[in-house]
Amino acid sequence: MSTSEKTYHHGDLRAALLTAAIASLEGGEQLSMRAVARRAGVSQTAPYRHFADRAALDAAVAVEGFTDLTDELSDTLAALPDDAAAADVLGALGIAYVGFALRRPAVFRLMFGNECDPADGERVQAAGQLHALLGGVTARLFPGVASPAIATGMWSVAHGLAFLHLDGKLRPEPSDDVAERIRAAIGALLAAGAVANAPASGS
Repeated sequence: MSTSEKTYHHGDLRAALLTAAIASLEGGEQLSMRAVARRAGVSQTAPYRHFADRAALDAAVAVEGFTDLTDELSDTLAALPDDAAAADVLGALGIAYVGFALRRPAVFRLMFGNECDPADGERVQAAGQLHALLGGVTARLFPGVASPAIATGMWSVAHGLAFLHLDGKLRPEPSDDVAERIRAAIGALLAAGAVANAPASGS
């Protein structure tokens, strides 16, 4: 065991390896077990104590990403007034969602780059928490409506906008323009829905 490995207490090595993996991704490096070990300052075999292979490491990074994103969205909700309008709530969540993607593009792409393995309980749970948060918001904003469908629709809008910005189809800067674009898109969809569901004139 190397000197650097001896400095880790029980449980700390896994956290250090995850930190190194995320830093590698966000630094534009190709993620590998060897690169993560090097960045963490441990032997090349050390990562295998906690991750069976690269796929397991990817899944663990995705879990961290889902957890961080869910936390950011929760904080966004907590900062809003209780009587905030639906457009303001969904707009704020959309801005936070796209902002996360633009700040951490490599992690975001890894999170959604492949289907969750049903056998990977930790990843499924982390993704489920994100979906539950969005579902809870739409159920509160649109009581009595098919909230799962609304949650999926609103998530699709935010997710699509995130990748349109990441892929350069929409300019990812300046941030104020991005935020206004997201608010406008969500506001327009809500307005269109209200018009579509309004009683026909003269009925």
